[in-house]
Amino acid sequence: MPRVGVDDGFFALGGHSLLATRLISRVRTVLGVELPIAVLFETPTVAGLAEWLRTAQAGVRPTLVRAAWPEVVPLSFAQRRLWFVHRLEGPSAMYNIPLALRLSGELDVAALRAALGDLVARHESLRTVFPRRARAAQQVVLEPDAHGELLSVVDGDPEEIDEMLRAAAGHAFDLAAELPLRATLFVVRPDEHVLLLLLHHIAGDGWSMAPLSRDLAAAYEARRRGRAPEWEPLPVQYAEYTLWQRDVLGDPDDPGSRYARQLAGSG
Repeated sequence: MPRVGVDDGFFALGGHSLLATRLISRVRTVLGVELPIAVLFETPTVAGLAEWLRTAQAGVRPTLVRAAWPEVVPLSFAQRRLWFVHRLEGPSAMYNIPLALRLSGELDVAALRAALGDLVARHESLRTVFPRRARAAQQVVLEPDAHGELLSVVDGDPEEIDEMLRAAAGHAFDLAAELPLRATLFVVRPDEHVLLLLLHHIAGDGWSMAPLSRDLAAAYEARRRGRAPEWEPLPVQYAEYTLWQRDVLGDPDDPGSRYARQLAGSG
């Protein structure tokens, strides 16, 4: 398309609902405002949207930054659902996310154990438990050195390693008292190991495994050299995201909150 003007319609130019969702996300990221999809359908031109934004009808979204925590940190909306299922059905492996890493060559088990400690110290969500207090669940972030042993080392039979991995991946987490991350090292041969990282979905998702693996590898290399990893602190932790989410959407138990109104279909 050689030229697009500010008065050309988004949908007339080939836009559709999926592209509209991407556009709204882009506006949210770049401008920090919430653009309802209904406004895009009603005013599908650059000129019209600019005027709508200029008249301050768009809600300004708070910036996600580090903030002081209240005495009780609630669960995020996604965590509430997982916690409810956990309470209703009991501990199970349904929401486990396993990652098996085959390691060849000499392995420094002490360095790996220290690197796992570094990983859990860096990511607070990995050392968070979810007890029920005062009739509601809350996030309790443990101190970096208060979690006990992080790595279990077991002998692994080469013929049975797959079944051993499946059995270990079936661990049922106790979310109220147990860290949502387990690490098991299977010694298959002196120079061959399989490391199983098992993460509960309440602390991450499939996308989380890549950065966690990178951080673990960086920490392991540092510990092999006899030093702590030198990485920049994370700009925010998951508990701060939870508080930011409540600030943006409100309390889900408040019928007047944005969250409740959106569920009710009243915007």
